Amino acid sequence: MTVSSDHPVEPAVSPPFAFVEGALDRADALRDDPDALAALWPQARVLLLEDDGRALADAAQALYAPTGAALGGGPGSAIFLGLRAGTGWFAQRAATAAPAVVAAAPQRLDLRSAAAQWPAFDATVFAQARALAHWHARHRYCSACGGELDFIRAGWLGHCRRCGSEHYPRTDQAIIAAVSDGTRLLLGRQRDWPPRRWSVIAGFVEPGESLEQTVAREVLEETGVRVRSCRYLASQPWPFPGALMLGFLAQADADVPVVGAELEDARWFDAASVRAGLARDWQAADTTDEGIVLSSPISIARWLIERWLQQLP
Repeated sequence: MTVSSDHPVEPAVSPPFAFVEGALDRADALRDDPDALAALWPQARVLLLEDDGRALADAAQALYAPTGAALGGGPGSAIFLGLRAGTGWFAQRAATAAPAVVAAAPQRLDLRSAAAQWPAFDATVFAQARALAHWHARHRYCSACGGELDFIRAGWLGHCRRCGSEHYPRTDQAIIAAVSDGTRLLLGRQRDWPPRRWSVIAGFVEPGESLEQTVAREVLEETGVRVRSCRYLASQPWPFPGALMLGFLAQADADVPVVGAELEDARWFDAASVRAGLARDWQAADTTDEGIVLSSPISIARWLIERWLQQLP
C-alpha cells in the first residue's frame, strides 16, 4: 500500500461533526496550582454528571452548569476542564453536590442526545467531562501493583498510594475510512445495528502499527478488500467511552467483499445509493422502508461519506 503525497493535510476547519468546535483552553499549568483553581471556583461553571455518564440538564433539556459559588466550598475533587474567556470549567459527580442543587436540574441527557441538540460548545465540553469521568471510574486501582489511586493535578493524573506509579487518562486511537474503488463506496454493518443501518469501516490501532497500516489491515480483516492508498483528512474525539477517530479516504481494489468475524455484511454501493442513504432520516433505520440509512450527523463517519461524494468526478 502507498500513502498519497500529492494531497497535503488540509487546513484546520470547523467540521460539521460533534465534539470538536468550541474546545476549551486546557490551561495545563493551572492543574498544579490549587490557589489559582480556588480563585476561579466561585465564578466557574461546573458540569454535574451522574455515574452512568449522563449530564444534568434543566427543564428545557439545556446544559445545567451551576457556578462554583452555587455549589459552595472549593474545587475539591472536581476535575478542572479548562478555561473559556477567563472562566473556569469543571466537572463533578452529581452525587457529591448538595441535594438542592441537583434538584434544580430535572432532566438527564446522554452524550449522543446532547450532541444532537445542544450548541457545539456545550456538547464539546460535555464530551471532555464524560471521557475523564469514565476514566476515573474505570481506573481506580494501579495496574502495576493493585494499589488505590489518588487523582491529582486537578483530576488529570492518577498516583498510586502503594508503589507511586503514575497513570494518565487513556485515549484509544482508531482509524475510520471511506474506502472507494473509484466509483463505489465500501460500507459495512454490524450484527447489533438496526436494520438498514450501514457505515464506513473502522478499527483500533494496534501496537507497533502506523495509521496507514491500520487502514489497510482493518479493511482487509473486516471485508477482504485490499487498500492501495489512503489520505488523512480529520479526527474526532469519540468518548464512547474514550476513543479518537482518525478519518481517512482510501482507494482500494474492486474486490468482492468477504466479511470477517466483526461484520454481518459488507458491500459496495454506488453514488446514487449513498446519496439516497444520506437523504433519509438517520434515525429511521429500524423501519420497514427500503434503502440504506447512514451514520448520525454527529459522527465523522457521515462527514467522510459526504467528502467521498464531493470528490467524485
